[in-house]
This record gives sequence, C-alpha cells and structure tokens, in this order.
Amino acid sequence: MIGYIVVFVGAGVGGTLRHFLNIWIARLAGTHFPMHTFVINITGSMVMGMITAWFAMKGAGSGHLRLFLATGILGGYTTFSTFSLDAILLWQRHDYLLTAYYIGGSVVLSLLGLVAGLWIVRTALA
Repeated sequence: MIGYIVVFVGAGVGGTLRHFLNIWIARLAGTHFPMHTFVINITGSMVMGMITAWFAMKGAGSGHLRLFLATGILGGYTTFSTFSLDAILLWQRHDYLLTAYYIGGSVVLSLLGLVAGLWIVRTALA
C-alpha cells in the first residue's frame, strides 16, 4: 500500500512541475510550436536516464525511492521518459525489430488513438 502512496505523492510533484513549466515556457517561447511539451519530454527523458544509471551503477536507493522518482515524479512530469527508457532497453538487448515496432507503433497508434477519441466525442456531441 505504501508504494501507491509514494507514487501518488511523486506524481503530484511531477504534475505540478510540469504545469509550472508549461506556463513559464509558453510565456517565454510562445505557443506556435509546443516548446513546453518538447522541453518537458527531453528533460524528463534525460532525468530518467540519470536516475536509471545511478541506481544501476550505485545499487543505491530503496524500491520506494525508485517508485517516488521514476514512476511518481517523472510519471507526473512526463510519461515520455518511460517510453524512452523502454525503447532504449529494447535496443540495448539488441531487439532492433521489436524496438522499431515499439517506437513506430507507439507514435502512430497513439496519434490514431487521439484522433479516434476526438472523433468519438465530437460525433457524440454533434
């Protein structure tokens, strides 16, 4: 049960940080290009790499700390970091075809899922 609470608190921290950066970056860079999401996805992926490497190389950190940082904070900040980690882990295992399927399928099917969701609601409310 404590693991769920740790993730819940971490996700609140990460989501709050994301919201702050969304507003701050949009004010600095404008909204013509989604720079806020771009920056959040890149920084979240970089921090996921740093956390993963630290835990792997140092063997430090409890399971709850890992849940708090990786699943909680980074999950609330951006799930793109988890997507990036999964893709690189597949690549490092030399599962190149599976890596391509995962990356291509995730991007294409996520976009199609969003379009389908928009269509479903727009059709229902029309």
